[in-house]
Formats: sequence, C-alpha cells, structure tokens
Amino acid sequence: MDFLGIGPLELIFILIIALIVLGPKDMVKTGRTIGKFLRSIVQSPVFHTVQRTSQEMRTLPTKLMREAGLEESAKELQQINKGLDMQDVRNAIARTNATARETATEASAGLAAWTTTPGVTPPPAQDSAPAAPPTGNEPPNAS
Repeated sequence: MDFLGIGPLELIFILIIALIVLGPKDMVKTGRTIGKFLRSIVQSPVFHTVQRTSQEMRTLPTKLMREAGLEESAKELQQINKGLDMQDVRNAIARTNATARETATEASAGLAAWTTTPGVTPPPAQDSAPAAPPTGNEPPNAS
C-alpha cells in the first residue's frame, strides 16, 4: 500500500505526530477538511488530465516501438535468446579465443621475422633517461 509515495509506517508516524500536535478534537475537524480537499482535487478536471497524460507517457515507448516496427524485432531477439544454449555460447567463445590466439602467434612470428635481420645486432640500450620535454614555463635560452 503506497499512497502519494507514503508507506504504511510513515502514515502511522504522521498520524501520531498530528494527534500530538492537534489533539483529539481538532483531529476530527482537520480530517474532514483534508478529506474534502482531497475529494475536490480527485474530482477536478485538471487531475483527470494529469492522470490521462501520465498514462500516455507510460505507454509512449511501446507505442513508438509499434509505429517504428521494432516490436517484431524485439520478439525475434527474444526467440533467438530462448533458442541459445549456454554451452553453445561457451563453445563459440572458446573457438573465437583459440582463433585469436593462433592469429596473434602467427602475427608475432611474422613480426619477429620481419624486424630482425640475420647477422645484425641491435644497438645497445642507453642507460640515461631521455630529457623531460619543456613545459613552456622555462625562460628562453640566451644562445
């Protein structure tokens, strides 16, 4: 039971606070006044318009899907999902991973053969770190 976003425990808490603040005699008068006010709101044409608009907003996505013809596509996707077995998905993923590993191994072997030349040794690595790029805050050189 949820009325205007207020749950049952919250409603009881509000009633207890109202009873303490207003007292038992004024609670009856206040209850009648609030009841009349809520009835006038519920019976007003503005409230009916708000309810109708709210209903249209809730059904708008479904209506747009029907107009765009996406409803059939959504049903087809659901049928495809139902038809898939998790083991089939795992097997497909395993096949894809195996193919990717083979391709990576072949590519690295080809790259190694292409980048190395027999009889030529690569230059030795430098021990010093490269100079930091200028930050733009250094004064210009006088040279």
